[in-house]
Amino acid sequence: MKICIMRHGEAGFSASSDASRSLTDFGRKQASLAGIWLNQQDFKFDLGLVSPYLRAQQTFSELSSYCHIPEVETDNFLVPGGSLSHIADLLMTLPARGIENVIIVSHLPLVGYLVNELCPDVSPPMFPTAAIACVELSPNAAGKLEWFHVVE
Repeated sequence: MKICIMRHGEAGFSASSDASRSLTDFGRKQASLAGIWLNQQDFKFDLGLVSPYLRAQQTFSELSSYCHIPEVETDNFLVPGGSLSHIADLLMTLPARGIENVIIVSHLPLVGYLVNELCPDVSPPMFPTAAIACVELSPNAAGKLEWFHVVE
């Protein structure tokens, strides 16, 4: 299974809560460019897993304008301080559902720690906004970081 782990695009700071921070115009552009790049790589996703926070939902919306993602689930554990074990356990159940390619849209520090959770030999990478890491995950084996893409 391939898992793309993406940090949301650039977000503004004026909001009533962290969860309600929205993307800036630049953040929307970053998310669109990430979607265009994934489409150019001919990436096909079976599922999108997205944080409930506004900026992640907006990032996914922009991204999915360029990549067909037939199923999307919002997961309350995909927040900045979310549960790595919950997400890792969820990912292990997906092959039984016929899901082979997943994109996760979440936040720092969770995205970096999730790469490390799936690929224990890889230090948690620093994710600029809209960056994407792709992990190949095989049953009963440590994940392998295949690539890391930074939107420019």
